Amino acid sequence: MTAPDRTVLVLLDTPAEGLRSPARELLTLARSLGTVTAVALAEPSEATLAGLADQGAASVLVVDLPGDETVGAHLTPVAAEALAAAAEHRGADVVLLTSSFVNREIGALAARSLSAGYVYDASGVTVTEAGLVGVKRVFAGTWDVECAPTTSRSVFTLRSNAVVASSAPVPSAPAVERLAVQPTERATAAVLVSRTPHASAGETSGRPALDEAAYVVAGGRGTLGDFGPVEDLADALGAAVGATRDAVDEGWVGHDAQIGQTGVTIAPRVYVGAGISGAPHHRGGMQASSVIIAVNNDPDSPIFEIADFGVVGDLADVLPQAAQAVRAHKERAAQG
Repeated sequence: MTAPDRTVLVLLDTPAEGLRSPARELLTLARSLGTVTAVALAEPSEATLAGLADQGAASVLVVDLPGDETVGAHLTPVAAEALAAAAEHRGADVVLLTSSFVNREIGALAARSLSAGYVYDASGVTVTEAGLVGVKRVFAGTWDVECAPTTSRSVFTLRSNAVVASSAPVPSAPAVERLAVQPTERATAAVLVSRTPHASAGETSGRPALDEAAYVVAGGRGTLGDFGPVEDLADALGAAVGATRDAVDEGWVGHDAQIGQTGVTIAPRVYVGAGISGAPHHRGGMQASSVIIAVNNDPDSPIFEIADFGVVGDLADVLPQAAQAVRAHKERAAQG
């Protein structure tokens, strides 16, 4: 099947709030795979529609539930049924979602309903003569494996920063279509009683979300609890702040900053690890980073084995100098 013949659905995470970076990445990938239809489980904003036009989407399906109900007022089975209904309605060959905790569940349930092959947490999707192939990092990020669905339909959840987002060569005028969906009794057997949002460290600090950031500065036990230099460099770079499990267990930072097998898995363009030895638990959550920079005063630290650039030195000296250099570079660039 060639790209023009392939119909690709993209689930929008925040249709009412505009397109975030992960959504733009998905739409860029979808455009290379076929004709793109976005699926909105809530009313899309004007900013979202403008973003879809910039990304070249052909259409957007807005899901309506009976009465005044909204998909967001239900648990994930309702969202999965809505996504599956949209795929059936459009005759989609491929369904793409961002790889969040919620979306991995939605993707699995939708794939089951569609009898589709399912590849979650992919770091890329490629086209071969045999069909689509998803690339995954496994065994704590030490192996890349290729997963090829053998079904006529495929569902993929994609990691953030797996694709470089770009605008379509020619903007589109996506047609807005509404799709009425009646949830089944099974999907509504458990109901959402309440939802209490908890602001992440990124939201309260104004920094990017850890799982979406293109740049991440992380600190470990070597910080001795002082994350000041880590946060300062992160602010200079416009980066998110991460941490190891040890730093979280010590109470130096919140759990939402933990990178690793029991924390957040990231794949930023640039990762800076300061005072981090490089234990397998942590490496499994960041080894997919495009560029890894390690700062540690122990030249034998395991993290240097996977680092693209290494600095042997005291992070309390190295990080402030790096932050100063970044700010000076930005100032020169601003002056032209």
